[in-house]
Amino acid sequence: MSQAKTLSFILELPLRVAHEAQKVLLARLEAGRQVYNACLGEARRRWELVRQSRAYRPALQMPRSTEEARKARAKALSEAWKAQGFSDYDLQLYALKIRHGWLAAHLDASTAQKLATRAFAAQKRVAVGQARRVRFKGKNQMDTLEGKSNSTGLRWRNSAVEWLGLVLPAMINGNDPVVVHGLSCPVKYGRLVRRKMNGEDRFWVQLVLEGEPYRKINPDGSPKHPLGTGTVGLDAGPSTIAAVGEGEAFLEPFGRGLQPKHREIRRLQRHLDRQRRANNSQNYNPNGTVKKGPKTWKVSRGMEGTQMRLADLHRRQAAHRKSLHGNLCHRVLALGDVFLHEDVSIKGWQRRFGRSVGFRAPGRFFREMDRKAESAGGTAIAFPTRTTALSQVCHCGYRAKKPLSQRWPRCPACGAVAQRDLYSAYLSRFVEPVTLENSKMEYRLNAGQAEEAWPGGDDLLRAAFERLQAETNGRVVGVSTPTSLGFKEARLLGFGSESVAAKTGAVATSHGSRLAEGPDAVRGPLGQESRAKADAGSFSRTPRL
Repeated sequence: MSQAKTLSFILELPLRVAHEAQKVLLARLEAGRQVYNACLGEARRRWELVRQSRAYRPALQMPRSTEEARKARAKALSEAWKAQGFSDYDLQLYALKIRHGWLAAHLDASTAQKLATRAFAAQKRVAVGQARRVRFKGKNQMDTLEGKSNSTGLRWRNSAVEWLGLVLPAMINGNDPVVVHGLSCPVKYGRLVRRKMNGEDRFWVQLVLEGEPYRKINPDGSPKHPLGTGTVGLDAGPSTIAAVGEGEAFLEPFGRGLQPKHREIRRLQRHLDRQRRANNSQNYNPNGTVKKGPKTWKVSRGMEGTQMRLADLHRRQAAHRKSLHGNLCHRVLALGDVFLHEDVSIKGWQRRFGRSVGFRAPGRFFREMDRKAESAGGTAIAFPTRTTALSQVCHCGYRAKKPLSQRWPRCPACGAVAQRDLYSAYLSRFVEPVTLENSKMEYRLNAGQAEEAWPGGDDLLRAAFERLQAETNGRVVGVSTPTSLGFKEARLLGFGSESVAAKTGAVATSHGSRLAEGPDAVRGPLGQESRAKADAGSFSRTPRL
């Protein structure tokens, strides 16, 4: 019988750890690493036995056309897994079997079982096609250990963590309402976390508590981060996010205000590479490439210092980005309670826009967004792009592919023009589930509703872009303001500036974003000098071939 699930949240508290206790904790983290790697290796071995078994291949080829067929296929696959001992329960038994000798002195049974569960979850992602391979933990790479309950092993007692003879008091701020609320809730289990800050190991405890998290309130008693009402459409790119609600919309880069550290990171990486080559010249060929075969690498104190500075730089940047993502999530939650966005491939973005994705972390934003929406009582829905293709369609029904460089597409059928990301977010609001004849469900755009709401949505999208343009002065500065926002193309079209529109002879329509060009309008560089050159039939700018 499965255990009933209850609402949970996490409270994190710093721990006071003496030098002797720190040595014991580091030894236990190393013991946890050994158990995890052993369970992961055993999980890989058992998965290979599953793949070689006679029951697995026929079960994998079973049809999935109906709900009954899918259930029968899942049952056959489960039986093939269990026949070779590839299950969470069997792997926990294996962890208890190998926990002997010095490992038993550092790890209790529940902690070892939780490590086996983590190893099985990692290999299961490979089994179901969500990952290609598993990663074993290297030295000093195991940073978390947790128990199964608060009754045995790692326990929270009397404002301290008790674990196999260790008593680690927590630093509690009694004036923080978040801490006071968390400590008043029942504790399910605890998790020990190690972080490296400025070359030093520091420890926290994460208490998984039963109940709902604390809701911050204003002095007047209203919630600080309220949940809105209505449907909100989201459209994200590798660098930007657009959100459109019923009465408000915004467009901005991910992690706006996050200062890029690419130059400092690159300098430290090059310095570390020079140190590594100087200390291990025997491992390199004369042309600078690494020799093949087994090698021994020497790590000097200078290399350790450089690695510490590089890791601390990444940690600070990640902490700042996490805070900015949280603030952005609250802005989106204030727009509505139903959130629709495309189920994009973050891995595909990483292959094409690796540097931008690594700096902006859009995947982490969506994970945080889904979690906060569920916690606040909202609903987040990710629909596939295959049946919607919002970047190719117009609310009037016209459909055509557009290059990514075109940030302000104009519909040749109805003349509508809008910023690409904002328009896709606007269309996301009108994506609905449709049940097909074979009982399958697809998400499709309701173009009729989108066209009916377009007169008001047109002004909403343009106001959102002009607000961003005013806040950034319409400039594109390095990584801080991505070029995909379309500032340059907007200036050419005359959006966001009445003076520019007047110079080009463009006249705005009643909705503000369909331009009726005059007979002498010139598309190209703006300004009197460029206008005169256009009239003369010559341009000083080299055309793109």
